Amino acid sequence: MIRLRDVAHARAGDKGNTSNICVFVYRPEDYSALTGHLTAELVAQTFSGLITGEVMRYDLPKLAGFNFVMYGALGGGVTRSLALDAHGKCLSSVLLDLKIPDDFRST
Repeated sequence: MIRLRDVAHARAGDKGNTSNICVFVYRPEDYSALTGHLTAELVAQTFSGLITGEVMRYDLPKLAGFNFVMYGALGGGVTRSLALDAHGKCLSSVLLDLKIPDDFRST
C-alpha cells in the first residue's frame, strides 16, 4: 500500500459548516486510475466521526483532480466552532494519508 500523498496533493477550503478538499494528481495519467479508488464513500468513511452530512465528489478531469464537498464538517462553521482548526485546513492532510493499493494503476 502507498499513501495518496505519494501520487497527489490537496487543498482545503471552507464555507460555513461545509469543507471542501480538492485532490490533484501529480501525473495526469493517474487521474483515471484513481477514479475507482478515491470515492465519496471512502472519504465519508474516513471522516465518519467528524462529519454529520453527506460527501459529494465532483470530478475535474481537465484539471486531473477531484473536489470533495463535505457537509456538516466544521462543527457549525468558523464563527461557531471551538475547534483549533476551525477552517478545516488539516483535513486535506488526513485525506492524503489514505492508503491506496500499490498497483492502483493496473486495477
